[in-house]
Amino acid sequence: MRLLLAVAVAFVIAACASMGRPEGGPRDETPPVYVRSNPAPGSTNVNMDRFTITFDENVQIKDAMNKVVVSPPQKSIPKISAVGRNVRIEMVDTLLPNTTYTIDFTDAISDLNESNELDGFAFDFSTGPTLDSLCISGMVFEAETLEPAQGMLVGVHSNLSDTAISTMPFDRITKTNQLGQFTVRNLKPGTYRIFALNDVNRDNKWDRTEDVAFYDVTVSPTAEQQSVRDTLKASDGADSIVVRMETRFGPDDVLLTWFNENYKSQYMVKYERQVRNKIYFEFGAPSDTFPELRFVGGPRDGQKIDVCAVLDASPTRDTLTYWLTDTMIVNSDSLKFAATYLRTDTLNQLSWTTDTLQFNMRKQKASKSKKKETKEEAAADSTETAPKINLLKIKTNATGVIDVFAPIILEPEQPLTAFSPDAVHLEMMVDTLWTQVDPPQFHMPDSLRPMVYRADVKWDPGAKYRLTIDTLGMTGIYGEWIGNNKFEFSVKPLSDYANITFDIANLGGQQAVVQLLNNQDKPVRTVTAENGRADFRHVTPGTYFARLFIDRNGNGKWDTGNLNDSIQPEETFYYSKKINLKKNWDIQQSWDIFELPVDMQKPAEIKKNKPKKKRGESDLPEDEEEEQYYDEFGNPAVDPDDPFGKRKNRRFNTLNGRDTQATQGAGYR
Repeated sequence: MRLLLAVAVAFVIAACASMGRPEGGPRDETPPVYVRSNPAPGSTNVNMDRFTITFDENVQIKDAMNKVVVSPPQKSIPKISAVGRNVRIEMVDTLLPNTTYTIDFTDAISDLNESNELDGFAFDFSTGPTLDSLCISGMVFEAETLEPAQGMLVGVHSNLSDTAISTMPFDRITKTNQLGQFTVRNLKPGTYRIFALNDVNRDNKWDRTEDVAFYDVTVSPTAEQQSVRDTLKASDGADSIVVRMETRFGPDDVLLTWFNENYKSQYMVKYERQVRNKIYFEFGAPSDTFPELRFVGGPRDGQKIDVCAVLDASPTRDTLTYWLTDTMIVNSDSLKFAATYLRTDTLNQLSWTTDTLQFNMRKQKASKSKKKETKEEAAADSTETAPKINLLKIKTNATGVIDVFAPIILEPEQPLTAFSPDAVHLEMMVDTLWTQVDPPQFHMPDSLRPMVYRADVKWDPGAKYRLTIDTLGMTGIYGEWIGNNKFEFSVKPLSDYANITFDIANLGGQQAVVQLLNNQDKPVRTVTAENGRADFRHVTPGTYFARLFIDRNGNGKWDTGNLNDSIQPEETFYYSKKINLKKNWDIQQSWDIFELPVDMQKPAEIKKNKPKKKRGESDLPEDEEEEQYYDEFGNPAVDPDDPFGKRKNRRFNTLNGRDTQATQGAGYR
């Protein structure tokens, strides 16, 4: 018994002394905290060019070359490194006298273990007796899509000349954070122009090919004292209100929307003749003025190519194909042209230039097997009574099932010399019998695209049709004609569609275009708002979003801005909620374009520039996986596929059908 007791005690002692894995505490989610620096922030009369900033834990610097911004701009990037708890900065450029400097780290500093970023940290000092301290704050978005501009350069000019942005570097600069927000710090009192710039070549100046945004008016930064109320909670749970004074710097609501002028230098990219009957040109930019081509030498010396060719231009007018119709020219192995066209010169001005272009076709040597086939074909041709006929091929969308609003599109493989309307027939299936109906009337929507024909037809929903084009109904430029073509297709019934109407407020009489978007933020349908109302009829069921832009010039498309002429891009607004459409649904939605500030309009589901999520955070924002359904009156309703409400419902304001959530952020100024 004594022996058994001793063994038991030994086991207990051994268990108490055994090694085990210690339990981890909560994950560190706190970014590094500033402790001290040499010199101290806001120091004056600084005459050193090496600085040290100390934090409460080991830190690291990520992508300092792109993230860290020194203002005023430096020609040479400072040397920045992290050693333990210290960040060391060595200025390469000589510091200017009586100048306030700002080293803006944006989100480059993070702790070494968990990579918790210290966002918005900046360090300032002055080489003179005073420290400039005024600020300008705001947000930058892409004009067309309202995507937050991340890491975009924002700068100010005290020189108010229109050419300052393209001829001289900014006075002071900063960069936007992941939400598109910015603060230009340490400004002197004065008047400034403010810009945002995607500075590709890092010269702190704007080139016409770079993205840019500008503020319509000049700004004068201010600082004013204001009282702020804070609520403090005591240890016993009691609340108390404390009033304190703080400095508010303004303006703090500057909204910049960047755009690209889509400027491209005009020049001839290439020219070629891959097949005998076509000559191809590609230019660097679209143009409404086409080149003049004249033959050099040969039977058509001095004549324009237009007399024996048909032009087929791309929709963007930057690629041109000339279909040669003269057999003698087609069979010629060598063609030479004098091409006169517009080209961008060294002053970025369009000027006429003339080049001599040579097009050669090399004869390909036939292989032995090809020669044998040619001999066999020749022998067969001598015994045949009828020659082989090449028929003109044609493509169309009138196959399978088409939408009730779809036109008929015909695309022959070459330009036509004849298209007889009497050769086109349309039949509809009625009680198992084909019945003749009015034939479609085809036309060429664009004279510069001679191989696209369109006919708009009012279809009978759910019906079956047959389109017939008789032999010889079309004749190509090379004398080929089509065979007897028949295309059978059906039209979707109305029960397969949904309809949605937007009642739009606060347009102020301006003309607007509304786009229905897919989940990739791409337009699938576009309509013009009439009297504040946009109707989308016959929409395929699915998930959609909506966007609106003010169509200032009434051309039906979104237009970019122009910095030299101080023209802002057309204003864009997003409908803030996702729209789920079911078959045979009709819904109506109210849309106040100024209900939400611009930074809260675009739904998170289609927003691409989202802030990086911290470790442990969900990949999806709250409620992103939830779907919203509406009844036939456009009011929030129960999911028809989930009638018992198993899915989590969102809270709605029953007065206006909108989410009851607080909103804040920048608004249009």
